Amino acid sequence: MTDPIAYRWHRNALQPVQFPQVVRLDQLLGIDRQKQAARQNTEQFVQERPANHVLLTGARGTGKSSLVKALLNEFADQGLRLVEVPPHDLIDLPEVVAPLRGRPERFMLYVDDFSVAADDPALTALKTALDGGIEEPPENVLIYATSNRRHLMPETRRDNQEYHWVDDELHPGESTEEKISLSERFGLWLSFLPFNQQQYLDAVRMHLAALGHDGWDEATEKEALRWALNRASRSGRVARQFARDRAGRSA
Repeated sequence: MTDPIAYRWHRNALQPVQFPQVVRLDQLLGIDRQKQAARQNTEQFVQERPANHVLLTGARGTGKSSLVKALLNEFADQGLRLVEVPPHDLIDLPEVVAPLRGRPERFMLYVDDFSVAADDPALTALKTALDGGIEEPPENVLIYATSNRRHLMPETRRDNQEYHWVDDELHPGESTEEKISLSERFGLWLSFLPFNQQQYLDAVRMHLAALGHDGWDEATEKEALRWALNRASRSGRVARQFARDRAGRSA
């Protein structure tokens, strides 16, 4: 059995993932700028050059998580490994990282759909992992986090009320500063916007072709648009779901 390239933190232990999802970078459409930046940063990391923790934020279903999986597929043969850590287990980060220190592989700590409350103890653990506490962080570990929130924590009405003017400049209050300070600990920010109609249709065609369905016509296009309208979303995820439904019915 080959050594696993992916692990998940579960029940206070690193559990190997025997069948990691395979995603290729060329399968991700409409996010060329994000792919290039993430790929460059990860290449620096696996080559043991300076690199940054990465925060991927934005619209749901636009490829944030898929990009992280594609980076693993791209660089696994160069020693890159992935460790998925659920957001609620971030308090265990010291225990997660300890067995990775000093190993020859390079590890992405993958935190998907991250959002915490301001008083969550996981917040302190993540800040320490990003900036380092009294212990020097391991040089072979980077954090790649995805979130639908740019500042990783819920925005409240009170936050807006704390803004104040100083010499004709608008300044955030303490609560907002706390939230910004967390996201600023990530050196590389990548924002993902909702797909426009053409990007959505391009994704539909790609997924249909990958499923062996090459019958694209005006009727299929209209059906794909109705599918997106019914879900109030145009995204890569919705495109894949339509393609699976359409290819399955046509088989």
